[in-house]
Amino acid sequence: MDLNTEALLSLPASDKLELVELLWDNLGESAEAIPLPTWVEQEALRRRDELRADPSIGQSHEQVWDRILKRHA
Repeated sequence: MDLNTEALLSLPASDKLELVELLWDNLGESAEAIPLPTWVEQEALRRRDELRADPSIGQSHEQVWDRILKRHA
């Protein structure tokens, strides 16, 4: 892959965000598997096990959305 990293890093923030959105959407449309680093899987499993051991540490879907909406009100 031949990218001009310096040119990308010198883009204004709005252009960088547009580029990230374009790449994100393209990844979502791709059928190609996206490999995850081992640490990501390990962390997901650790969090799953932690929640299973003590369900009271979790929040419901509604609680999470309430917290998000209050923060942005």
